[in-house]
Amino acid sequence: MREDNQLLVITHLSQLVTLVTGFGSLLIPLIIWVTQKDKVYQMDAHGKNIINFQLSLIVYFIICIPLILLLGLGIVGFIVLGIISIIFPVLNAIKASNGETPKYPLSFNFIS
Repeated sequence: MREDNQLLVITHLSQLVTLVTGFGSLLIPLIIWVTQKDKVYQMDAHGKNIINFQLSLIVYFIICIPLILLLGLGIVGFIVLGIISIIFPVLNAIKASNGETPKYPLSFNFIS
């Protein structure tokens, strides 16, 4: 196994591809994780955190849809989730570049 902090950083930042393309925030990190988890040191832990975070965001976005009818709370939820989905990948990419194992808040443990 090799240590590759740059690939870990790229994996975290690849979640932001959705800002450009409109999709891919789950797909690209998933592909990187599946192909590199046995080759790169700490990729398995980082990849699981990222996939759990992305799947959790999907669940939260789905929950926000019916909440739009309830005093517009869903719209506020969409805005908050949008901000979270930008801030935490960037913060965790910085942590990954420093050799730390980042954690994403409010993530369900789909993959352990």
